[in-house]
Amino acid sequence: MSDIFESDIEEEENLASLEDNDIKMDQGENLVFDYPLYHLKLEYSSETIYAKAPNKTELAPGDYVITPTRYGKDMAKVLGTVKKPLGIKQADIVTIDRKANEADMKKRQDLIKKEKDAFPIFKEKVAYHKLDMKLVETHFLFDEPKALFFFSSDNRVDFRELVKDLVSIFKMRIELRQIGVRDESRITGGLGVCGRPFCCHGVSDKLRPVSIKMAKDQNLSLNSMKISGQCGRLLCCLSYEYDWYNEARKNLPNEGIRLNYDGTEFRITEVNPLTSMVKMMGEDGRLLEVNAKRFYKDNNRWKIN
Repeated sequence: MSDIFESDIEEEENLASLEDNDIKMDQGENLVFDYPLYHLKLEYSSETIYAKAPNKTELAPGDYVITPTRYGKDMAKVLGTVKKPLGIKQADIVTIDRKANEADMKKRQDLIKKEKDAFPIFKEKVAYHKLDMKLVETHFLFDEPKALFFFSSDNRVDFRELVKDLVSIFKMRIELRQIGVRDESRITGGLGVCGRPFCCHGVSDKLRPVSIKMAKDQNLSLNSMKISGQCGRLLCCLSYEYDWYNEARKNLPNEGIRLNYDGTEFRITEVNPLTSMVKMMGEDGRLLEVNAKRFYKDNNRWKIN
């Protein structure tokens, strides 16, 4: 860890609460599939699906399709084809029913209007039953009479009476889903500290669980305010960029290593994989910044030429 970050380090137990230790994800290694494999997105929840098209139907980014989802048959947007799917098993790949037509798109617009009208009704009923619930998103499935209500809450909620009221109003199946802080950010979206859309909303919802080790390996400040997102968990980009940093560091010496150079013993104080520059502090007080290409291993020991 670079010296410039020492004042930013917080207690390990405080940082542990930001990690995603409760999530386990299959990274999709050794997955066998037929090409083309399409990447689909459910726009109401920003969840993504990997799917194959029937009878080799050609689809383009921006097309809409009717496909099975974990909630039921629904409409999804085609993001494009994918060569290396992440976070799924073979059983997670679905087969698209068909490409959406003009009548399907008109029906979807009608459903979107119904969803907007359902928002205040849900909130009214929550207030009536005095429940601690924050409605995040409402969605009516495309191909079956079913309504989804995504909500967040700090506590477990007994919503059985609420469901009865909603069924009597909408005359269809009602499913209430309590979501976590990451899910809420993924659905609502927003801009991160980098000025770009949240990774979970704009890049992928299937990033691996984020850990403090990822921040350490990327030489980042271990200050929760600097490495956590608006959801209160570690920044998604730590996971998104981790592989590159991990690979780059294999060819770089670690901080703290001591070696001899120009007749003086130096200690490596900072390694920057992005710029491939290494800072060293000598016993004689000299501070040098050296290109990483000058470092090499000899008998498993780092040396510099």
